[in-house]
Amino acid sequence: MGISRHSTEEKKQIIKEALETGNSSLVGRKYNVNPSNIARWLKEYKPDPMKGMINKALQRIPGLSESLKEAKQIEEQNLKLKKIIGEKELEIDILRDLLKKTRIPLPLR
Repeated sequence: MGISRHSTEEKKQIIKEALETGNSSLVGRKYNVNPSNIARWLKEYKPDPMKGMINKALQRIPGLSESLKEAKQIEEQNLKLKKIIGEKELEIDILRDLLKKTRIPLPLR
């Protein structure tokens, strides 16, 4: 069997049939797909019940969702600021290299 890529729609159809029949091997033979791939796809697409229970429990805690949203906004802002700092440091390094090449003395700090 050669390596083949399956579209998302194909995977969903295969998963749907595997869930309906309960037999990954049979569906795999029908679509010429390894049953272990079907099992992996089932794991990827199947919702995690623990995650759902945790989310429901977290929703019951008053004020937590606002705190989580605020924390996410702060994290996003932090990433943007880190990116800006990295760009500025790169710009400073480039300018220092340029000054060295032109033999202009660097100002003292």
